[in-house]
Amino acid sequence: MIAWGPSEQLRLRSPARLKFDKARQTDMLLLPERVVNLNPTAGAILWLCDGTRSADQIIGELEAKYNQSNLQEDVLEFLTQAIERGWIEKCP
Repeated sequence: MIAWGPSEQLRLRSPARLKFDKARQTDMLLLPERVVNLNPTAGAILWLCDGTRSADQIIGELEAKYNQSNLQEDVLEFLTQAIERGWIEKCP
């Protein structure tokens, strides 16, 4: 388990990158060893992991964008899994 907190800024872990596949109309996470087709929720979260936002800010933006509240638990769970999978990392 990697220790991190919701006030820390997150970014994609190099050399991972995001791409929107126009043909499939889906976000894709490009990793050196594979490509991950993302569902719309995962894509929306990862696009916000740009090194300038904390998890708390990402949650706030998603709640405002989708006019929903109480997304914190689900978003934090996804971000934790993404960190453990090596998709994203804490900014130094």
